[in-house]
Amino acid sequence: MNNTLRLKGKFGRGNAQHPGPPSLPANAVVTTNQIQDRLDDLHQIIAYWKTQPTFIDPLVEVRYKTIVAKSNRVKRLLSSHDKSANDSIVGAAFGTNQNGKPCHVITYYVKMGTIESTLKDLEIAKEILIHHGDSIGNKELTSITHDGLAKIDAHMGLSKTSFAQIIRDAYYVERFTVKTYADPQQEHALVSIYDTGRNGLQTVALLNKLGVNVLGANLLDTTTINMTPNQYRKLAETAPYLVAMSLKDMLELKFEPDSNQIDDQFVPSIPTPANEPTIGVIDTCFDEKNAYFSKWVEYHNELDSQIDINPKDLVHGTEVTSLIVDGPTLNPALDDGCGRFRVRHFAVAKSGNNSSFTIMKTIRNIVSNNPDIKVWNLSLGSRLESPKNTISPEAAMLDKLQNEYDIVFVVAGTNKTQKDSRIKPKRIGAPADSINSLVVNATSILKEPASYTREGPVLNFFRKPDISCFGGDDTEQMAVWSPQGVALTAGTSFAAPWITRKMAYLIYVMHFSRETAKAMLIDAASGWKKISADNIKVGYGIVPTNIEDILTTPSNEIRFVLEGTIASFETYNYRIPVPMANGKYPYMARATLCYFPKCNARQGVDYTSTELDLHFGRMREKGIDPLNNNIQGDPTAYAYEGAARKLYRKWDNVKHVSDIEKSRFQPRISHGIPYWGFKIRKIERFDPPIDKNGTVGKNAGDGLRFGIVVTLRGMDGRNRFEEFKQHCQLQIEPWIVEEIDIHSSIELYQESDVEINFDEDSNA
Repeated sequence: MNNTLRLKGKFGRGNAQHPGPPSLPANAVVTTNQIQDRLDDLHQIIAYWKTQPTFIDPLVEVRYKTIVAKSNRVKRLLSSHDKSANDSIVGAAFGTNQNGKPCHVITYYVKMGTIESTLKDLEIAKEILIHHGDSIGNKELTSITHDGLAKIDAHMGLSKTSFAQIIRDAYYVERFTVKTYADPQQEHALVSIYDTGRNGLQTVALLNKLGVNVLGANLLDTTTINMTPNQYRKLAETAPYLVAMSLKDMLELKFEPDSNQIDDQFVPSIPTPANEPTIGVIDTCFDEKNAYFSKWVEYHNELDSQIDINPKDLVHGTEVTSLIVDGPTLNPALDDGCGRFRVRHFAVAKSGNNSSFTIMKTIRNIVSNNPDIKVWNLSLGSRLESPKNTISPEAAMLDKLQNEYDIVFVVAGTNKTQKDSRIKPKRIGAPADSINSLVVNATSILKEPASYTREGPVLNFFRKPDISCFGGDDTEQMAVWSPQGVALTAGTSFAAPWITRKMAYLIYVMHFSRETAKAMLIDAASGWKKISADNIKVGYGIVPTNIEDILTTPSNEIRFVLEGTIASFETYNYRIPVPMANGKYPYMARATLCYFPKCNARQGVDYTSTELDLHFGRMREKGIDPLNNNIQGDPTAYAYEGAARKLYRKWDNVKHVSDIEKSRFQPRISHGIPYWGFKIRKIERFDPPIDKNGTVGKNAGDGLRFGIVVTLRGMDGRNRFEEFKQHCQLQIEPWIVEEIDIHSSIELYQESDVEINFDEDSNA
């Protein structure tokens, strides 16, 4: 077996090129009729908003013709002298265009003067078109932007660039409109409203003016409010345009099948805890009195002191924590080699229905008060499906906490209920729609999706769950410790703890960053097979049971990790010396990139704020020959936004590219340059300032961490592990090569926490 290698070297940096003048697609045409249609839309919008309260500025929906890239959102239209159109976006969803195909529907919060200014710009553009043949294509527009103002009537008040941008904007917009309907809600609901730039007190004042009487205590944040049915009904009637999303205020901590007791006499033995790593568990209550592993658990009851605890409230939390502390003892066939873990257990809910609003507030306080815990297990979820076009408030909060505290949540993928059809698909529920969290679904012992599993994607795009592992099913269940003794059960709640254990082991014991640890698990789960149609249920695949199968490879494979921070537009290294045989590369290859971007709930389906575009493969004269034929950024090719999302997972925080194992494999030729390389390009949804050194952000040190895991499989069966290490160390700019030995890391971890007593009388 070969150990995983960590390569540390110098990464190059590159700056973004400035975009050229506005242009249209090759065969695109904009006519005066199209301009007039947009003028009619805006006149109707102005008329509508003149009937609405004056204390709120207009919200305008722009329905685009297709799924648009950031560069194809409107720039001149709906912009003002002090605010760009992009900075006015408060929501984004997917809809269908006039041809029934997917398109963006983006909501802008603008002033009435901005709409009127847009109206004037379109009127002038229409006049110019009338004087120049009633239509314009890309060739004519390019001529205008290159040859100067002679091609248009300068006295009309538009520069050539402004005119070109208006034409480009008008081409991509199918319609301007206003949202006039909000989904009904019959019970207490968590309601997200569009961000109008108000703080908490101002949001309460706004809602009160609209006749929706709420208190500050009802706010989770400035745009998320816990509402009664009457409050929501009033809001939906008076200001439907303000409602971004509404969800039933409910999470459940237990909708797995009831546990089946198998032995109330057998009690496993367990030693006293030492310096084992601590994992955070957020769940129902813990049975301190009867759990044989109580000394391993630091228990905190975060429920209101007035709430009565009944025996059912102890079951789920105790069972989940039993797996994290001592899962291999209870399930010897599932021994993962990770040992035991201490747990800091927080009770936030009772068995059955709970208020999401209350739980979220509690979780936020728990995480902020326990910054030493880097890995959290969360096996709670909603019976309801996650929304298609907006992130749930629960998931948004988890993503925000992960960004602020450098932590990772491992979240159960949620289960179908007993009443749900085992055949009919059901989307996963909150908070399993959290993008940065590691979301885990369950499989049967036969490595098939468990009968109760739900599925992704999230926000119509993001792949959730991330990975899967055994969680029990009708064929074979999971052994856990319940308040009555050893029991058998099943559910995603009991699959998640096994991944939590592995994540904690990789971070605490092996000292990987959370980005690399997540990439290691996804890479190991993916293997060399094509991602099947079941990926909406199992994610990238089923994680190997034993941690050694994640940290080591067979003798014909080489696995290495690259870690870094990207602050500029481009980060790269073009000198990875992959060994050759007879002038060719006898390797299949795969690479997994993970990062934790900031997320913005107001962006809806465009939720992640940063895109890292991965190019990995053999070097050639003109750069990298990408493993997945990635053409993004290639000046000779163009990738439409919809295709880029589908083919290259654009805007996803996990990038996975891989060869697929075939019966016959032809070694790869060299392009004359004996290296492989990687390149990461960073794109922001909102353009931050760039300093004179090309660094993005307020501080030169700011950046986004990433982890890349690369696996090479030698198809000729030879072991070139040592050869690869030597080649890395003999480069002109050598790589620092660290061989990650699992046994040495364990010894180092144990020694690092030894308490040393110094003799005060010693002269040493």
